Amino acid sequence: MKFSSTLIYLLLLLMGLGASGQSFSVSENKRFILKDGKPFFWLGDTAWELFHRLNREDADYYLKKRAAQHYTVIQAVALAEFDGLNVPNPYGDKPLINNDPSRPNEAYFRHVDYVIDKAAEYGLIIGFLPTWGDKLNKSSWGKGPEVFNTGNARIYGKWLAERYKHRKNIIWILGGDRNPRPNTNDVEVWRAMAAGITEGAGGNDKALITYHPQPNREGASEWFHDDTWFDFNMFQNGHCRDTPIYDHIKGAYDRPNTKPVIDGEPIYEDHPVCFNAHDLGTTNAYDVRKYAYLDVFAGAFGHSYGCHDIWQMYSPDREAVNNPHIYWQQAIDLPGAKQMQWLRKLIESRPFLDRVPDQSLIVENNLPPAERIQATRGQNYAFVYTAVGNSFTVNLGKISGLQVNAYWFDPRTGKTEAIARIENKGTHRFTPPRYGYGQDWVLILDDAGRNFPNP
Repeated sequence: MKFSSTLIYLLLLLMGLGASGQSFSVSENKRFILKDGKPFFWLGDTAWELFHRLNREDADYYLKKRAAQHYTVIQAVALAEFDGLNVPNPYGDKPLINNDPSRPNEAYFRHVDYVIDKAAEYGLIIGFLPTWGDKLNKSSWGKGPEVFNTGNARIYGKWLAERYKHRKNIIWILGGDRNPRPNTNDVEVWRAMAAGITEGAGGNDKALITYHPQPNREGASEWFHDDTWFDFNMFQNGHCRDTPIYDHIKGAYDRPNTKPVIDGEPIYEDHPVCFNAHDLGTTNAYDVRKYAYLDVFAGAFGHSYGCHDIWQMYSPDREAVNNPHIYWQQAIDLPGAKQMQWLRKLIESRPFLDRVPDQSLIVENNLPPAERIQATRGQNYAFVYTAVGNSFTVNLGKISGLQVNAYWFDPRTGKTEAIARIENKGTHRFTPPRYGYGQDWVLILDDAGRNFPNP
C-alpha cells in the first residue's frame, strides 16, 4: 500500500514525531548540548553500518539493547562505508539511482525511516551521517566512488533535511572519517551539504550539525570552527592506547568562539591496537573506559563508545575488515559496552551545566599518559579520575562548602564507597582501594551541605 506525503506527515503528527522545530540547542555557556531546553548527555555508539547491513528485526534488537544499556545517541551512516553505493541493503535496495546524489532511492530511505523512527520509540537520538567520506574523498581503504560536488551535495543535503525535519531525534554529522584534502574544493563541498541541510531544515537553528574527521589536533574545528552551521566540535582519536586526546579536548575547549566538544570516535573495544594486533594486542574494556573518563573530565560534553565488531555489524555473510572476533549480536554485551552507562550515571548525578575541567584541583600533573589523573568540577562538587589507582593530592577549597563528603566511584560497576567527611581547606591525599593495570577509580567530592545522593 502506498501513502501520499501528506498522509505520511499526518501519521507522523499522530505518532508524536511531527512536531516542528529543533529539539537540540547549545547551552548558554556554549559548553553543552540541550535537548528540549534541558541538559543532554551524549552517550553514543558508532553503529556506522546500521542502515546498510541490518534488516528491520536486527535493527530493532540492536536499538532496544542499546537503549536498555542507557545509550542516548546512535551514530549511523546513510551512504555507508562498505561499498555502500553498490552493495544493497538487506532488502535489495541501493541508496542512489545510478549513484547520483541528486536522485535518492525512495525504497532505500524508507528503511532508513524505519530505523530512525524505531530509535525514537526507544528514546534514542540518531547521529545521522548523510554519507561516509569516501563518497567525496576516497582514501586507500575507501571504495567510493567519489560522487559529490558542490551542486549535488547541496541538493542531497536539502532533500535529507526536508525528509527528516519533522523527526526530533536527529543530530547531523558531516565528514564521515575524512579530512578535507589540501588544494581541493573538499571544504566547499561539505559546506554546500551543510547549506542544503540548513535550508531543508528551515534555518541554522533547526539543525544541529557537526563534522566527523580523521585524527588531528584540532578536530573538525580545523576547517569549520567559525562556520555558522558548525554547532560543536568533534574529534576522532584513532585506535592507539594512551594518546593524550585529553590535551586536544582541552585545547578545543579553550578556543575562542566557544563551541562544545566531543570525541566522536574513540579507541574501539575489541579492536587491534594501532591496527597491529600481532605486536600490540587487542583493546579491552579498560582501554575504552580510560578514554571516556579522561575525555569527559577534560571538557567534553559527552562521549561516544565504539566496538570493532559492532561498527561494521560483523556477521558470517558480510565482508569484514581488520579481523573482528565475534559477531555483533554477542559483541553488544562486551564489558566496556555495558560499563559506559556508569559514566552517564555519574555525570547526570550532579548539576553539569556549570561543570569545568580543572587540573589545578590535583598536585600530580606530571604523570605519563598511561597513569593520567584528570579532574573536573562544578560549583558544589568535584570528580577526579585516576587511570591506574595512583594516590594523589587534592587542593581543597575549590568547591563550595565548609566540609566535603568524599567517595570512591567504581567505573566497572557504578558503585560508590564512602571515604570520610573532611574540612574543605588545605590539601588532602587520597589512596584508591586498589592500584594497578585496570584499576581506574573516580574520587567524588561533594559540598556536604548539598546532600547530593550517591550516583
